[in-house]
Amino acid sequence: MAGCCAPSRGTGTLLDAAVLCRPGGAAERCLSRGTSSNPRPKRPLTAYFRFVMDNRPAFKEKNPEASNTELVKKLASAWKELPASQKQVYEEARKTDWKRYGEQLAAYKAQLTPAQAAALKEERRKQLARRRSIRAKRELNLLGKPKRARSAFNIFLSENFQESEGNSPVAKLKKLFDTWKKMSAAQKQPYLQLAQDDKVRYENEMKSWEAKMIELGREDLVRSRRQTLKKKPAETAKQTKTAKAKASSSGKKAKLKKSEE
Repeated sequence: MAGCCAPSRGTGTLLDAAVLCRPGGAAERCLSRGTSSNPRPKRPLTAYFRFVMDNRPAFKEKNPEASNTELVKKLASAWKELPASQKQVYEEARKTDWKRYGEQLAAYKAQLTPAQAAALKEERRKQLARRRSIRAKRELNLLGKPKRARSAFNIFLSENFQESEGNSPVAKLKKLFDTWKKMSAAQKQPYLQLAQDDKVRYENEMKSWEAKMIELGREDLVRSRRQTLKKKPAETAKQTKTAKAKASSSGKKAKLKKSEE
């Protein structure tokens, strides 16, 4: 799997973002080749997306100048105003397709080997984790969480990316990374200072934001609170291990004392 899509390391978040595998891209193709020759059945569309697929061409024709975002808003508004009887038509179609999907999925899983089934389960776990991560990021954006402090290298990238040589974004990023490695400490100093200033900005904004989150009852988003929650399982495990060690030691001492008697 690693040979299919290994992200570049050590070149900063911008380069990593440029070369990471996309959904439906190399990672999924690798999994498909590794699990089964038959493609996994696709999940049926929801009632709303069926409505969108059916009506988007007509909406586009009536609003040729509208952007995709504007079209989506118009379609969403039309769906809300759609009578329940008409929505039910789309819902019934979804139920029919969902039943067929369940049968196809069962047949697909039945022809997998145990190793292939395990690989499919692991990929599913990763997909769910990605979705949770995306939802969490969206929530934080809505709550106005401050942007993280930029590194000196990322500041250097943002200032020089447009003028960098290269036929593609990845080529430009690699060129800039090579340039950064060859720069002297004195040449890097202005960027290091900007990064330090940005770190101060981030910490100040985070303190204000976290105070606001506490007022809203979202202590789970406060860094110190999250770190405490992460430490608890580890501390509990450590305490359990210590207790077992003490019990074992006490048992051995008791046995030794009994044998001496």
